[in-house]
Amino acid sequence: MSEVLARRALEEIDKAARRLAASGIESARLDAELLMAAAAGVTRAAVITGWIDLSPATLNNFETMIARREKREPIAYLLGRKEFYSLDFEVSPAVLIPRPESEIVVAEALKFIAGAPDARVLDIGTGSGAIAIAIAVNAARARVTAVDISADAIAVASRNAEHHRVGDRVTLRRADCFEILDGGPALGSFEVIVSNPPYLDDAEIAALEPEVRAFEPRVAISAGAGGLDILRRIAAGAPRHLAGDGELIVEVAAGDATKAAVAKLFEEAGLRAVSVINDFAGHPRVMRARRGRAGA
Repeated sequence: MSEVLARRALEEIDKAARRLAASGIESARLDAELLMAAAAGVTRAAVITGWIDLSPATLNNFETMIARREKREPIAYLLGRKEFYSLDFEVSPAVLIPRPESEIVVAEALKFIAGAPDARVLDIGTGSGAIAIAIAVNAARARVTAVDISADAIAVASRNAEHHRVGDRVTLRRADCFEILDGGPALGSFEVIVSNPPYLDDAEIAALEPEVRAFEPRVAISAGAGGLDILRRIAAGAPRHLAGDGELIVEVAAGDATKAAVAKLFEEAGLRAVSVINDFAGHPRVMRARRGRAGA
């Protein structure tokens, strides 16, 4: 590639980064580089070194994506991909974008499965399938059932399961928490139930950054007044579906108040919290529970 074309590519990225920064995007330069790479069908390394094809089609694609990003559409939706637990996942506006905090759910589930390699796992609200598939990839004998209320989300998760070659061990079902909606058999019992459920108070959503508020599926983030509607249903149904000394592992909103509220839900449902795991900022984020009331 000529120095002239390489210089022009960097100029286009510089201009795009300034546009994104003016829209309030903190990662403007990185986003511009990633979108140029996607437009050209190359790696970000090729973009940084200037080795890209600046054809009219590439520039057209780049301009279209930059314009969408200016409106705060999430970069993961523009790229159609997101890394989670060192695995690559397809994402679309039909699913919540996987977050690093949810990797804690996977890690805690894998700790349990280390002592029960043949565990049956249920993932409630699977979305892209990130948690379910990451567990299946890293626990070769576990059998995972992943449910979601959205048929579109189930389709995305199915493609991700096939991509990671765990389609034979990940069963996808359409369900509303524990209530099956696809006409198939009822859910049985599981050694591990995991979930990153919706846990935001409806009033909190208006204050979220535009990427979340305007683009991510509302059904995946909103949980009524107090943000506990779905966690309450999961806690209430878990005792009927936990096998023996099985565990419920859920992600919750950060903060001690939420931790206390969820612990109370567990107690009311006949569960006892056995551990609370902090996120990378030191806030309570994941809770593990078993059947039996506190002190039992």
